[in-house]
Amino acid sequence: MPRRKAADRAGPVKTRSRDGCKECRASRVRCDTKKPRCTRCSEKGLPCTTTLVLKWESEFTSRGVAFGRAGVWNKSRPDGVSSNSSSNPSTPATSTAEDTYWCSLPTIHPWGFVNSGVLAFETHGEVDVKSNELQTLTPLIQRNASLGQLPLHLHSLRDLGGLSAALHPNPRAGPSLFPDVTRMGHGELMDYYLQQVCPRTTASSSVSSPFASVILPFSLSASPTLFKAIQALGACHLSRSDSSYGALGLRLKSETLRDLRHRLSSEGPSNCCNDPEILVVMMLLCQYEIVDKCDPHWTIHLNGAKDLIRLRRGQATASLSPSVRVPDPATAFAEHFFAFQDVMGRTACAKEVAFGSDYWKADDRRIDMWMGCSPELVSLLCAITDMSRARRTLDSDSSRENFAHRAASLERQLEHLIQEIEEGDDDDVLASGAEAKRLAAVLYLHCALYSACPTSPLVARYVRQILQIVSHLLDQGSLTSITWPVFVAAVELDPAQDEIWTDDSGKPVSGRAIVLRALAAMAESTIANIARTRAVIVQLWQTRDQDLVKAPQIEGNDWECDAMSLA
Repeated sequence: MPRRKAADRAGPVKTRSRDGCKECRASRVRCDTKKPRCTRCSEKGLPCTTTLVLKWESEFTSRGVAFGRAGVWNKSRPDGVSSNSSSNPSTPATSTAEDTYWCSLPTIHPWGFVNSGVLAFETHGEVDVKSNELQTLTPLIQRNASLGQLPLHLHSLRDLGGLSAALHPNPRAGPSLFPDVTRMGHGELMDYYLQQVCPRTTASSSVSSPFASVILPFSLSASPTLFKAIQALGACHLSRSDSSYGALGLRLKSETLRDLRHRLSSEGPSNCCNDPEILVVMMLLCQYEIVDKCDPHWTIHLNGAKDLIRLRRGQATASLSPSVRVPDPATAFAEHFFAFQDVMGRTACAKEVAFGSDYWKADDRRIDMWMGCSPELVSLLCAITDMSRARRTLDSDSSRENFAHRAASLERQLEHLIQEIEEGDDDDVLASGAEAKRLAAVLYLHCALYSACPTSPLVARYVRQILQIVSHLLDQGSLTSITWPVFVAAVELDPAQDEIWTDDSGKPVSGRAIVLRALAAMAESTIANIARTRAVIVQLWQTRDQDLVKAPQIEGNDWECDAMSLA
């Protein structure tokens, strides 16, 4: 029986679905495209999968067929000739220059992908560090064998022995700076630690990092355990660009942990707390865990160091000798390291304080080169976090009134804080980074104590000011010690108001683009674990984007995250 013509058919014409599942297409039946499974697959128990088929225009052109809707495929052509009568129906239609419109494509950067795929919906609320690690470390992987392209600031190491000549950054080449360690094995990791790790731990290019100026001289009289800890940290950081060093770093860390546990068990905490080497080894192991995965393991070393430091301080207070109360440079730096990590990490989770405010001088406004801000600012941050915890337990009018007075006092201190720079330092870079942290502290105060949210005009103003400084530092090529300001600005960025200003040419500037650019740059210029920071930020952005339809107004702060290292 011949098929009826289209004009003689009754009822609606059944068209083929563009979004049909793979199983329905294979059986040549029409799919109703219901999600997560279509009706036919649900009834027959089929998996109901959809596949994305990529089609390339060059391939269609080489075959002489139309690409998508580029050709004229309807039954009547403009010249009146039926397409069915054409000798070659697959020949694409020609178009005139007047009918052609070319759209300009933006420059695509690797940091621009936020991995918003199916997994973002299936694992809603989970932070996927691995999927974001590739984005932050892509530049490192691409330049695997060209470590010499990074700025080293080697002139800041002259005080360690007259190192004025340019040193080859390749860890496998050249004589070692530590021949005694070379005889122990893997001496090139000590050189890598000095040339690559230490410069990434300070915001100043003219002042040496304490990881070099304090730790290296102290290591000259230390046991092999400290050298293993330094080598482990160097291997861990180097493994980000050369995966072959990953197993070596893990082995060195395991040997260091074994030696540390043996000393703590054999000598006891009372004796070990007065040995600076124990605290320095714990600090390097903590930094190793931060560089490696930044999972809760780094807080184990922090809490262990807290107990030793409190025990040492208790013994020093009971001692009659004033010299015992003054710690040596290595001990003092290790204490400041753990206390600073505790203060900055607690801003992301508001956990109970581990190190008190007595580690900072509340009136010291000089910018610390390693922290990138003044001790007074750190002290104010510690007070804000403590108040954010106390705010949850306010149960009377008098307590709420005292809370309001204290919060207003902290706000005034932050607003009038002027951080000082010592003569000879990098005025512009240091001042910009310290100001970014001060603005972030003001923003953090309003969010933690006053429940300000991204849609608040005050929050939008401070986010814009912080990201303007970050954009300036991006142009300067110096992004050390600004992980925390970038994080605070990113989590308080309103998803509905991403275009935060316009540039000189009148083009809108995306706040998220600045954050992603900064994170990609910091992955190379710092030793912080940017992969975890980026994962938390991206997960928050994805969650807010998905909830824009359900709740356009963001209420409160939804970005608390545990075990974050933001120092």
